[in-house]
Amino acid sequence: MSAGDLLGIEPLELKFPFELKKQISCSLQLSNKTDDFVAFKVKTTSPKKYCVRPNTGILSPHSTCDVVVTMQAQREAPPDLQCKDKFLVQSVVTSAGTTAKDITAETFTKESGNKVDEVKLRVVYVAPPQPPSPVPEESEESSSPRAFELDNGNLTSRELASREDAEPQEKSSEAAVLISRLAEEKNSAIQQNKKLRQELELLRREVGKQHGGFSFTFMLAVVLLGILMGYILKSL
Repeated sequence: MSAGDLLGIEPLELKFPFELKKQISCSLQLSNKTDDFVAFKVKTTSPKKYCVRPNTGILSPHSTCDVVVTMQAQREAPPDLQCKDKFLVQSVVTSAGTTAKDITAETFTKESGNKVDEVKLRVVYVAPPQPPSPVPEESEESSSPRAFELDNGNLTSRELASREDAEPQEKSSEAAVLISRLAEEKNSAIQQNKKLRQELELLRREVGKQHGGFSFTFMLAVVLLGILMGYILKSL
């Protein structure tokens, strides 16, 4: 604890974690180092900017007092958070029984005949601590084996995105080719069916003319129809 001859003062720098539009407070501890009663007064170069409670008081021998200094909310920050404000703690020995109401401005002047002890305090603005930046969680895609392979293959993110976009297009193209091929096979089967029916009709007429037998024609039609259906089912 540092101080003058009468009072110990801690700290000698008033540190404010500066934030815009927010009241900020810090405290001083005054300690009477003597066997006398000591009156004190706290003054500042910017009285409209700071509120000091208490700004005057009486300390009995070897007692302490906490003083709270509150900086009013500021709308602008000074360049590089440099502050030129100062505080002054004045103290004088006073008689026992003196109260805070008895303290006046003249108590701390040389004209009063009192020996005034003065300690100057600096004001320091410090930047508030920054919260740690959140760590993005790995996506399921980045942790997949496929993504790992691509990463080991030194693919850039743009190449990876291009390849992923191309995959659905490739699948769509394969499906279109398959559909087209099935449609062609279906049309071919229909044409084959039509041709076989025509040949069957001609054969039936020919057999009917030569043999006049219905049984042989019917059996032949059944056989040819079975072959036709098997071929159609195989093609679809």
